[in-house]
Order: sequence, then C-alpha cells, then structure tokens
Amino acid sequence: MNFGTKQDEKTSFDLLDRFVDAGGTMIDTADCYAFWSDPSGHGGLSETLLGKWLRLRPGIRERIQLSTKVGAEPGPTGEWPANREGLSAPAIEAAIEGSLQRLGVDHVEMYWTHMDDRRVPLEEVGGALNELVTAGTVGRLGASNQPAWRVEAARRTAAAHGWTPYTAVQLSYSYLRPRPGEMPPGVNHEFPWATDDVLDHVRSENLELWAYTPLLAGAYTRPERLREVYNHPGNTARLAVLDEVAGELGATRHQVVLAWMTADAHVRPIVGVSTAAQLDEAVAGVALTLTPDQLTRLDAPS
Repeated sequence: MNFGTKQDEKTSFDLLDRFVDAGGTMIDTADCYAFWSDPSGHGGLSETLLGKWLRLRPGIRERIQLSTKVGAEPGPTGEWPANREGLSAPAIEAAIEGSLQRLGVDHVEMYWTHMDDRRVPLEEVGGALNELVTAGTVGRLGASNQPAWRVEAARRTAAAHGWTPYTAVQLSYSYLRPRPGEMPPGVNHEFPWATDDVLDHVRSENLELWAYTPLLAGAYTRPERLREVYNHPGNTARLAVLDEVAGELGATRHQVVLAWMTADAHVRPIVGVSTAAQLDEAVAGVALTLTPDQLTRLDAPS
C-alpha cells in the first residue's frame, strides 16, 4: 500500500524481490494507493512502482499474480469519500485501463470493488465487471469493505445473468477482536471488519476472506499500538493463550497469529511490511503448523 509513497523505491524493490525469492506469488494493491500520503491527493503510485519493478525484471510476471482494486480513488474535486470514482460502468472501464497502464500488463488475476457504491445498480456493476472477465482483462472478482448481504446480493445478480460472481471478500481480520460496534480511529470504511456472520457467509458459500491488517500494525508486539477498542476480557484471554502457544513453538506472537489464520482454508492474510525482518517473520509464520490441540485452545476464548 505504501510502496511509492512512504516506502522508497529501493526498499520496495528489495522487499518485492525477497518476497518472490521466498516463494510469494500474490501481490495486492489498488488504484487509490496511497492518495492520503501523496501531495497530489491522488493514488496510482503503488501500481506505478510495481509496474517499474516488473519492467526491470524480465520473466518475473510469470511467477506472480496481481490483485488491484477500483472504486476508492478520489475524483478531481470535492472531499473523499463523496468524490470517489465509484463503480459506474464508465468508472470501472477507465479505472482498469489506468491500472493496466501503470502496471504495464495486459491483465490482472484478481480485481476488487474497493468499497460499496449504492449510487449504481448492482446490474451495472456486475455487467461491467463481467465484461472485463470475458475480455480476459481480469481473472477473479472480489468485494472489499462491503457487508455480507450486499456481497450476496451482487452474487445473486451475477448468477441470474450468467455473469462471473465475486469469489472473495477483503476485510480487516485478526486473532484479537474489536468490541462490537466500535472501530479504531482512522478507519475510513463503513464495514471494515470480518464479523462472525461474515465468516459464516464465507465458509457457507465457499468464498475466500482476504484479511488485511492481520497483525494490527504490529500491536501484538508493541502494546502501545493496541487501540482501546481491543481492550476487553475476551482479548485478555486470547493473548494469554497466544503467548502459551508461542512459547511451545518458540515462535513470535505474529507468527502464531498468521499460522492460526492460514489454518483456516478460507482465510488468506494480507501482510504489509516495511522491513526485511518483518517479511521474514511473516514467511516463517505462514510456514508454521499448529496442532489440533493448539488450534482448539486458540479458538476457545470468547
């Protein structure tokens, strides 16, 4: 997300190289990353940096899959989020053209509607997305930061027309749970959390949950970053079990959290890193295998 803005080019390239060398295959970005960090007030810097990285490494495109998003890029005037590009058919067409140009590719493997746009009928959104799939411009489709009922309504609309449906949702999800109905400061989406009903929807419909901020910006190892919204007895119990399992495995809290998440076949954590050490820790975490007993203990607190 921060590649090309907060994260300089050399560090970004080094992390991308290290990720691929470690066996990584999926890189997730968005056309709006990171408009809030760029003086222009617009995104595209992350995709542009990734495009340059791809051009400088012939053959690397065959080793990776690209995931990007549409809908949240600020428009030329007004305040975000009211001025966002949205999900009209013309907006989707223009956005994918811009993304492909910045990335320097002719298709992406995964394309997301970044946030809901109730100004546009689901038929218009679904039809525009299906045209991209039919043309081979995008592969799979996903919905980010949208409530489960809207995702399912869109899937039913697609089914009724014989269109390609959403097969994944992207939301914030981690081992610690926020207090119901509360969000940390700075969260700019109305429906950012993967709640229990979302997880039930994902599992029942055989979808994937792509989980962003799985490590809560490092708060598992830096308690001063743990927002008040996570301060409740359920999380106190979960942290105790987390430390217990980490001690048994000789692993860090972060690694156990990632191992717990990837033990669920429906969950794919998205990790944003800024250092090689963070990347190495994450790679080691997803390589961990938890025993059935450890998983049961980690799931027990509520």
